[in-house]
Amino acid sequence: MEYSTREFFARMIKCEAGGEGENGMKAVASTIMNRVHVAYGEYLRTGQGNLRLVMEQQGQFTCYMSTVGGRPNPQTVWSSPPEQIHYEIADWALSGNVFPDAIETLWYMNPFRPECPVFFPFNKSGVEFTRVRKHCFYQPTPRYAQT
Repeated sequence: MEYSTREFFARMIKCEAGGEGENGMKAVASTIMNRVHVAYGEYLRTGQGNLRLVMEQQGQFTCYMSTVGGRPNPQTVWSSPPEQIHYEIADWALSGNVFPDAIETLWYMNPFRPECPVFFPFNKSGVEFTRVRKHCFYQPTPRYAQT
């Protein structure tokens, strides 16, 4: 089933950050939109300023993967229908709003431990910027420009 970009974004927000509260969901939505608007590097080249292309980029979002670690992924954008709050946050981000703790962040991850790794992804193209609930958020390092 083909979802509208708004529907797909709301589903991505729910799946990636549904348990992180409003601020956590806004930070994730902002980070995804930052990839749409970044003026250089991998996300400009692959996403071309298109939200749909950014969300569908292979290997970027666990919720877009049908398998993880060789096993079926039970939590995907297809199995997580959004609720009103997810549409509201999608609309908020699509309107150009950015969560203050996610300014210029391009990555987030849940380390499943109290501390955030200093660099993420592991090619060190992102450096820790902040933590919002369980997710660590990362801004690009100079290395990102080479991706």
